[in-house]
Amino acid sequence: MVTKTEEEEVNRLENQVENGGGGVWEYLCLVHKLKLRRSDMVLKHGLSILNDSKKRSALGPEEWTLYEQVAVAAMDCQSIDVAKDCIKVLQRKFPGSKRVGRLEAMLLEARGLWSEAENAYSSLLEENPFDQIVHKRRVAMAKAQGNTSAAIDWLNKYLDLFMADHEAWRELAEIYVSLQMYKQAVFCYEELILSQPTVPLYHLAYADVLYTLGGLENLQTAKKYYASTVDLTGGKCSRALFGICLCTSAIGQLTKGRSKEDKESSELQSLSAMALEKDYKQRAPSKLSVLSSTLRSLKI
Repeated sequence: MVTKTEEEEVNRLENQVENGGGGVWEYLCLVHKLKLRRSDMVLKHGLSILNDSKKRSALGPEEWTLYEQVAVAAMDCQSIDVAKDCIKVLQRKFPGSKRVGRLEAMLLEARGLWSEAENAYSSLLEENPFDQIVHKRRVAMAKAQGNTSAAIDWLNKYLDLFMADHEAWRELAEIYVSLQMYKQAVFCYEELILSQPTVPLYHLAYADVLYTLGGLENLQTAKKYYASTVDLTGGKCSRALFGICLCTSAIGQLTKGRSKEDKESSELQSLSAMALEKDYKQRAPSKLSVLSSTLRSLKI
């Protein structure tokens, strides 16, 4: 996950490069290091180096990394001819390379030759069953074809091998949510929270899914995770604050005053509502009346 500081540095370099201020290679290296897909920029500025023999030779061994980076960017931008040219250069330099073989399979995928691409990926996995990139390409290819069930199958098989891949768990959770398979999504977010307990995004998403599922136990747990999101963000997550209000209201309707936690819940709800109103006064004063009306409808 890219930090705010890293994103600001990338944007700074991108503006500098676009305005002719230099730093093209530094920008390309940072994009590659952070695994970002700024494909149009990489294609444009990567080619400016590759097409200049002096600049290209000055890179040394990194020249081949740039060819690979530009090839992937070209496929993203559907500049198929550019991708072919880059891959041909790499094929001549590294004949029989499995890494180049992945690019060849990706080129088939970019051209919409799904069956040929699947065969190529299967062949690569036979030689190396633990190639993460190839596994992920199969997931991406299934999603590109609109085959969500296949994407779920590939992701589950991938996670059987690479259980610590947080992005894969998150992707699987989001697919389940899009299909309203909330219980499966809950399991994915629980895995994420266990492995990265200080990431507020996972607490928030988990609470959202539990709230959607409904039921007293789910609502109580959702409220706790909305509260933990507020704690982890220093009180700066409006969605979590509003989630606390929604959960407390829904719990109150289900228990009808029978809950032993009524007093504590009421205090938490009031504090959340006050924090929300304060936030809206500062950032969206024109929407404050709408918020106040909504909170009144929840009997806050």
